[in-house]
Amino acid sequence: MKSNCKLEKRSSIFADVHFSFTVMLLGDSCTGKTFKLVEVDKYKVKLQIYDTAGQERFRSITASYYRDADALLLIFDVTNRTSFDNIRNWLAQVREYAKDNVQITLVGNKIDLSAQRKVKTDEARQLAQTYNISYIETSAKTGQHVQDAFSDLAKRLIISSNGTKGTENVIDLAAGSQWFNSYTPSSCCS
Repeated sequence: MKSNCKLEKRSSIFADVHFSFTVMLLGDSCTGKTFKLVEVDKYKVKLQIYDTAGQERFRSITASYYRDADALLLIFDVTNRTSFDNIRNWLAQVREYAKDNVQITLVGNKIDLSAQRKVKTDEARQLAQTYNISYIETSAKTGQHVQDAFSDLAKRLIISSNGTKGTENVIDLAAGSQWFNSYTPSSCCS
């Protein structure tokens, strides 16, 4: 019975949302699912976020969720060369399974650890240009540019949706999903 109350409460929170989109986070990041509310101009945009953590156990389910994703954030750790090298593999899966009009942003995370950096900004930008996708650098630990990544993505989703509302049928993957109105730094990604 508790879950029904949570669903009713969550539904009332989202009653005045103008757009709703599904976003997948791929790469070496945290694990789980959450919601983020982003305001773009006069619109409230709900982003339902699935974080696959780049772990092998998620690879079998991700293909089915690519089809439903309106956007993808491909995240790599700027202090971990392997996580950047894996981006091409993730992009190959995206190109195979995702919608043709999926919005993709390459995200270089952990920029707060500049002394340990292994991937240069110019190199990541070049990869993004090669695949014709956006690029941004963030720090989940400090929150630097995290809101910008979501705001930019929400703007591009609204433009690409041509005024349609986005994902209409929301699938709840996990009981007790988190809700937050603003970014809260998490130690899992630092």
